[in-house]
Amino acid sequence: MNVPLINLDGVGVRFGRLTVLRDVSLRVDPGEGVGIVGPNGSGKSTLLRVLATLLRPTEGKGTVLGAPLDREPSPAIRRRMALLGHLPALYDELTLEENLEFVARLAGIANASVKRSLEKVGLGGAMDRRADHSSHGMLRRVEFARVLMTQPDLLLLDEAHAGLDKMAAMLVEATVAEVKRRGGCVVLVSHEPDRMLPLVERTYELVGGTAVEGLVAT
Repeated sequence: MNVPLINLDGVGVRFGRLTVLRDVSLRVDPGEGVGIVGPNGSGKSTLLRVLATLLRPTEGKGTVLGAPLDREPSPAIRRRMALLGHLPALYDELTLEENLEFVARLAGIANASVKRSLEKVGLGGAMDRRADHSSHGMLRRVEFARVLMTQPDLLLLDEAHAGLDKMAAMLVEATVAEVKRRGGCVVLVSHEPDRMLPLVERTYELVGGTAVEGLVAT
């Protein structure tokens, strides 16, 4: 039996009197992709922050990559995760290559992997371009290059298809498939279930802050 990479049991998040998540239970096994859908304000981004260990639940229990959510995870656990938000998170004043080199240094990865990863996403000829002089689609491709380089066990995607050029959109599918092929897992948050369904095995809909299992991909 597989040991789940994500295992939540009755998890809730409350800010003062405001309850954002309540009684969320879900499991994600190695090699599996799970989609989270729901309207704006349903708690999707809050759930991603919990899974990324950036926010501790106020109720329930759970583990992510074997680490309990009620305590601060080790740096080694966080290095096994990648969170891609709906806006690229790069340093404007650095080139695309320098942004990836910064990540490589933190992760102890050789610089040769930086160039290879950028070439894989079609940015081999744009490595010296500053981030603030690059298109949104190019910046997203750099983020996917980061995932290919660091090979996370857990990939969290927030609105993965938003504002992507054709190349970057293709990279979503390729990157998700690669993470799952290596035995990692992927959680995608989206308001476009039709684009998400081919990438996942199951979906959950957040209804009133509670996760309800929904469509199963075929």
